[in-house]
Amino acid sequence: MTPPSLYLHFPDKDALIFAVCERQFARLERMVAEATGTVDDPVERLRVMGETYVRFGVEHPEQYRILLMTKDGEFTRDDFENGRMPGITAFGHLLRAVEECMAAGAMRERDPFLVATGLWCVVHGVTSLQISIPGFPFVGDRALLDHVLETQMRGLA
Repeated sequence: MTPPSLYLHFPDKDALIFAVCERQFARLERMVAEATGTVDDPVERLRVMGETYVRFGVEHPEQYRILLMTKDGEFTRDDFENGRMPGITAFGHLLRAVEECMAAGAMRERDPFLVATGLWCVVHGVTSLQISIPGFPFVGDRALLDHVLETQMRGLA
């Protein structure tokens, strides 16, 4: 496909990047659905979601960089709430998982959006670190992920 022919399908570069991001987020959502499909406990489901997110990013580093480590666009909460932000559906799944934990009494915090955003920051930080500086930190990738997820969940309980 030639670059000019792309614009027969997309009005501009931003629309093309948005479409690519949406496709990758759909891939992430499928991985998360597969990994959590048989997990009944809401807290364990949330943990598996985090582990799957990190695995997706590490296994697809270039796609992850495009999705979440570039500064091509600025989004607002209004963009989020009106579905004009890549990954909105994936974040919605995280938000619902947090709400399920709260409904089960597993979290004392009462703002699911804040909690979901904080949990996303944790796994995004671990993922970005593993992509940007492979091998660091020297405690082991899995040990670090287990530690930060456990610490975060314990703090929310």
